[in-house]
Amino acid sequence: MKSSKKLVIFDMDGTLVDSSLTIVNAINYVRSKLSLAPLTKEVILNKVNDPELNPALFFYETDEFTPQQEEWFSEYYTNNHERELQLYNGIEELLKELKAKGYLLAIATNSYRSSTLESLGHLNVIDYFSTIACYDDVGRGKPAPDMLEKNLKDTNLEAKDAIFVGDSERDLMAANSLNMDYIMINWGFSDYEDAIHSIDKLKEKILEL
Repeated sequence: MKSSKKLVIFDMDGTLVDSSLTIVNAINYVRSKLSLAPLTKEVILNKVNDPELNPALFFYETDEFTPQQEEWFSEYYTNNHERELQLYNGIEELLKELKAKGYLLAIATNSYRSSTLESLGHLNVIDYFSTIACYDDVGRGKPAPDMLEKNLKDTNLEAKDAIFVGDSERDLMAANSLNMDYIMINWGFSDYEDAIHSIDKLKEKILEL
């Protein structure tokens, strides 16, 4: 059955892009600048998508992210993303096929715009996306729906016309707040038994909604 949806919105880190090494190393780089001990990869990836967590407090022991912390994080990201980032297997083929079928594609990410554009440009997939919504583009990050609302506004579509694909409870909560269809995948930073486990299954799910 042909899908009635027109827009597929993707989370970036842990959904399209395997950025786990860069995120872990960048957070620990900032922590080193603050004279804090490094955290393990398991702890960081387990906490980075926790909707109940204040990430600035947990990772850097400050109430909110400071401009200096953001500068240090971006410094590490810029200097290392080309050797540490990669697309998950099959992602570019999926994007190409969805575009060929007439879907508009979008990004909704809690990453900053500068690092998002660097990542997508380096991975040669930035031109697939009609709209990109980042943390510093909107008033609030996910689980607030602000980024999804920006994607919809940019494409002149409504929530009923879109599907959001992500890997975390933050993503799920953002979609639910707009009554937007949501697909949870399970190859990123989270581990949900009932989530989609393969690119082929994800494509099938998108096409049937």
